[in-house]
Amino acid sequence: MLNLSLSQKIHSHLQQTQRILIVPHQNPDGDAIGSMSALAEYLLNYLKKEVDVFCATAIPPNLKFIPHSHLIKTDESLFSQSNLDAIIVVDSGDLRYAGIHKYIKNHPAKIINIDHHPTNEQFGHFNLVNHRASSAAEVVVDFFKANQIKLNKNMATALLTGILTDTDNFTNGATTMRALNIAGELLRSGTNIRQINRWTLKNNSINTLKLWGVVLNRLEYNPIKDMAYTYLTRIDYQKYELDEKEVDGISNFMNTIGGVKVGLFLKETTDGKIKGSFRTTRDDVDVSAMAKKLNGGGHKKAAGFTVIGSDIQTVLNQILTA
Repeated sequence: MLNLSLSQKIHSHLQQTQRILIVPHQNPDGDAIGSMSALAEYLLNYLKKEVDVFCATAIPPNLKFIPHSHLIKTDESLFSQSNLDAIIVVDSGDLRYAGIHKYIKNHPAKIINIDHHPTNEQFGHFNLVNHRASSAAEVVVDFFKANQIKLNKNMATALLTGILTDTDNFTNGATTMRALNIAGELLRSGTNIRQINRWTLKNNSINTLKLWGVVLNRLEYNPIKDMAYTYLTRIDYQKYELDEKEVDGISNFMNTIGGVKVGLFLKETTDGKIKGSFRTTRDDVDVSAMAKKLNGGGHKKAAGFTVIGSDIQTVLNQILTA
């Protein structure tokens, strides 16, 4: 649903700014980068503003086809520019997840929060948050509609990437009739769905598939919790010479397991943290509540968390005995 008044207030504020910083969340996915890209196109080519993009971690190689992805920097000095008027945070339920909480304490710039997570902490001066939306990209589409901004091919490509990746190609619980209708509108704006799928869905290397074999071989089932779970370690990535981001699709794969309430994927990151992803297809299960107990968050049917200073077995035991 369109929030016309708030969208128009944000548009009016952005028209009065000079320099704007866009922030997708750390370890960005297609929705974060797609939303960032469409906003960058609008700010650069429609409003003629100075635009920078900060991300706390590097962008995955398979998302570099998205327009304006080359603008992304990990340089924290972007926050100290004297003429920075606005910071747009996309697809982040909180500033910790965005990876910028330590950079913007008492920052003079107005913070614009554009998101779709039910656990969003409403941290902005403007909070354009719709937890019924399939993706942050859908919220950005609504923002453009509210301000009668015509989408070009670059914007459509970016936004369709966001919707496709967050709905797992229209197969998970985020898929709604509205998301499908918007996707149709974006296709009519000139984007190429085959190109998007080629980069986001059909680009697995031989070593990536071998690593998936390791994941599947470790798959276990806990009948008491009615939970299927598996994991990967840093040693696994090193063995197959892969980056941890190349196995992000495993979380959504856990939704294809029939007859279980919850799927859990744990992975050890290259910097020693433990990242967990919960998935469910059940209407009577809320995995965001489970993730919140581990200081995480997300959606009712898809949520995640990060644990520092622990190991996979300890985190797994904590979840199974909770």
